[in-house]
Amino acid sequence: MPLFPPGAPVSIIVDGRPLAEYVRAYVVAGRVYAPVSPLLTRLADRVWSVGDSLVIERGSVRVRVRIEPAAPASLNATFVAIAPVLRAIGASVRYEPVGRRLIVHVPARTILASPTPFNPSLPSVAPSAVFTPVPAQTPRPIWTGSPLPRRTPLSVPPISQPQPAVFGR
Repeated sequence: MPLFPPGAPVSIIVDGRPLAEYVRAYVVAGRVYAPVSPLLTRLADRVWSVGDSLVIERGSVRVRVRIEPAAPASLNATFVAIAPVLRAIGASVRYEPVGRRLIVHVPARTILASPTPFNPSLPSVAPSAVFTPVPAQTPRPIWTGSPLPRRTPLSVPPISQPQPAVFGR
C-alpha cells in the first residue's frame, strides 16, 4: 500500500537486533505497514506471489495476503500490514508507539537430531529379498545363404619396382 506522504517511520527490532532496511515501515490508521523484503523474506521459508496474492510459508504454516495488482514485482516495494502476517507464521509482535518501534520475537526452530554413529553390536535388520530377473542372453546370429562381399578394405603391400638386370661384368 503506497502512501504519499509516507506515514511516521517505524523501526523494526527482530529478536533484539534492529533490522537494516532501505525502505522503512510506516504507520497508517493504527497499522504498521512494512515491505515484504527484507523482513518476511528473512523470517519465512518461502515467499512467492500468485496473481493478486502473496503467499508466505514458514514450516507447515502457509499464509495468503492480498496485494494490489498494480504493485511492482519488487518485494521491497510491496507493503503489507505486517503484524497479522507475523502472528500467523508464529512470531510474537508488539508495537511501542512512543519510540515508534515494532518488536518482533521469532521462536527458535526445532533442532533436528543427527543419527547416532554405527554400532555393529546392536541388532540389525536382515536384508530383504528383492526379485531381479536375470537378463536373457542374446543368441548369436546364424548366417545362411550366399556370402556377402567384404566391407572393409584389405591392406595391399606396396608394389616394388623391378630392378634392371645388369649383364656382363
